[in-house]
Amino acid sequence: MAIVGGSEEATVVVRNKQVILREYVPASGFPKESDMCVTTIGTIKLMLPDQVGSDGVLVKNLYLSCDPSQRSRMTKYEPSTHFVSFQPGLVSLYVSIILPHMIRTPQQRV
Repeated sequence: MAIVGGSEEATVVVRNKQVILREYVPASGFPKESDMCVTTIGTIKLMLPDQVGSDGVLVKNLYLSCDPSQRSRMTKYEPSTHFVSFQPGLVSLYVSIILPHMIRTPQQRV
C-alpha cells in the first residue's frame, strides 16, 4: 500500500482484490473456501477528499460475510425461479463486513 499526500486529497494505492464464486454450491450444502477464489486485478487509487466539511470515509473489507439471501444465490436455479443465481467467475456487487481504513482526521477515527 502506498500513501500519496496532496494538498486537496489523500490517496492510497492498493491491489484490487476480488472474491469470486468459483462454482455453484449444492442446495443441500454450505459454501466452502474451495467454492471461492481470490483474484488480484491490478491496482486502484482510493481517494479521500481533504477539504474542510468533507464527510468522506474510506473503509477496508476484512471479512467476507455471506448472509442467507446471498447463500441461496450461490446455488444454480432455473431462470423462472424466485432467486437469480450468481454466476461463477463474475464479480458480485454484494459487500461484506467493513471497518474504517482511512479517515480524514484522527478525531473522526472510530
